[in-house]
Parts: sequence; C-alpha cells; structure tokens
Amino acid sequence: MNAFTIPLEQVEIVEVAPRDGFQSINDPLPTADKIRCIQALLDAGVTRLEIGSFVSPRAVPQMADIGEIVAHFINRSELRLAALVPNLKGAELALACGIRELMFVVSVSESHNRSNVRQSVADSLSNLASITERLQASDTPGDKRLRLSLGTSFDCPFEGRIDWRQVEAVLAPALETTQGIELEVALCDTTGHATPYQVAEHFSRLGERFRDARLSWAFHGHDTYGMGVANALFALHHGATALDASAAGLGGCPFAPGATGNTATEDLLYALQGGGVRTGLDLPRLLEAADMIAALPGGQTASHLRNVPRENVPREKIMTSS
Repeated sequence: MNAFTIPLEQVEIVEVAPRDGFQSINDPLPTADKIRCIQALLDAGVTRLEIGSFVSPRAVPQMADIGEIVAHFINRSELRLAALVPNLKGAELALACGIRELMFVVSVSESHNRSNVRQSVADSLSNLASITERLQASDTPGDKRLRLSLGTSFDCPFEGRIDWRQVEAVLAPALETTQGIELEVALCDTTGHATPYQVAEHFSRLGERFRDARLSWAFHGHDTYGMGVANALFALHHGATALDASAAGLGGCPFAPGATGNTATEDLLYALQGGGVRTGLDLPRLLEAADMIAALPGGQTASHLRNVPRENVPREKIMTSS
C-alpha cells in the first residue's frame, strides 16, 4: 500500500441528515417531507441511517414524530437504522419501536456536556451503563449494537482545544460500563475546528491505547473551517471504518456556538470515489436528494459539490496513478 491509498476498499457512510440535520431546523417540518427526503437518500443507496432521536418533544420539537418515521422504515431489512437516545427512557422508547442500534452522546468537555444534555459527564456515563444493561436485556430481534459518540473530541466552544488524553479519560470508564456488547466509538468534531493532523493523532493514540476486538471507530465531522472531508480522510487512514455525513451539509449544533453544518455526504463521496473506495452510493442520485434537503425551509447547508454545474460532475471519479 502506498501513502496515497486509502487503507480500506469499502467504507461505511452513516447518513445523519434525518437526525443531526433535521433537528438543526427550528420550525417543525411536515412528517411527509421528512419521509420523502429519507426515501430519496435510500434511493441513492444509503443503507446506514441515523433516523432520528428519542428525546422530549419539548426539548427538540423537530423529533416529535420520530415514532411515525421509524414505523415507516423499520421493516426494511436492508437498512441499518440507529437512533440517538439521551437517557434510559429514550432507549426504552427506541427499542419499543424496533430500533436495534442505539447512539448515546457524551461530551468530553464538562462544560459542553452540561450545556448539551444538562448533566455532568459522570452522570452521562451512569446513564450509559443503564442503557447498556437495557439493550442487553432487550428481546428485540436481531443484532443489538451501541454507538458511543464522544462530542467535543477535538475542540470545545467553551474550553478550547481538546487533547487526546482528555478523550481517553472519558472513553476508559465508558468502556468499563459497556462490556459484552458490540461498540462503535465515534470521535466527534462538534465545532468543526479540528485539523487533519489533530484527527490523525487522536485516532492513532486512542487506537493504540484501546485494542479491543469488539470496538470499531467512526468519525463525525463538521465543515466550519472547510476541513470536513480532509479530516474524514485522515480518520480513515488512522483507524476509522465509518464516517458520518449529512446530505447537502445540513446541520449545526445549537449548543456549539459558531459550528456550521455537517460534512456534506456528496463532497465526501466524491473524494472517496477518487480513491477507488466503494460506498454503495450513487452520486447523481445523492445530489438529487441533497437538492431536496437543501430546499427545506430554515436549513443551514454547507455543500461544495452542489455548487458545481451538474454536467461537470462525473458519475464516478476514477482513481488514477502515475
């Protein structure tokens, strides 16, 4: 393998527009519009989807119809649907709807965790333990998975730059409470301030520190400084096997002042196709879905490829070498 080859032939793209993207829009969207956009993503080849979050509708009104949306898609065996849950109650609601993969977020930064979920990091880890026990005891058919998303893994809007040792200090006790379950750990660049070299250091250091066959690694990026795609590629080169992205770059964290949208799925796909990496996604159809999502009222988008004339966008960018 030369230095310019991505170390994976196939990469899992986790489409997060239906959760991280939709919830960034203040005014509730019609359920039918959400379903229409999600279907467009599926038509583009998306098979792994963050479908939404089971949170209090008072806290996030946009997610009040999550049960109806899950019901529309839950019986499609080809889909891997995940839902964010903030606590045990959310986990129980998700499992009751048939969700088999739960996503739990805790911030590395104490101040951001209190701003985001109104509790300490220690309290969040206690919730994680309860959710793990509930997931293991669930009689929901099929494989049960858990993702631990570590917010502010690189930078915090209140505390500044985050060292990889700070991430380790939260991840280590989290792993103790999730024994016996398949776990994906996502390092999240919540503010979009990370650089590729910081991403490389975090994944390399933590990958060396935590060698466990049940662990896999993911990266969740934002494009605040235009580093979203570069950061994702560096994450792949240093241990990540899954990448989060949002069609049209829809998103932005309401608890991270200044953070812009997520890394656009179409931008990331174009880069990966340039490395000959398989994703199962169709770029022209993905752009159609991204256009549909960008047209939603009140959304904040951050896509580069959508601004390129469509006749100049190839169906597949072929890897070349000299």
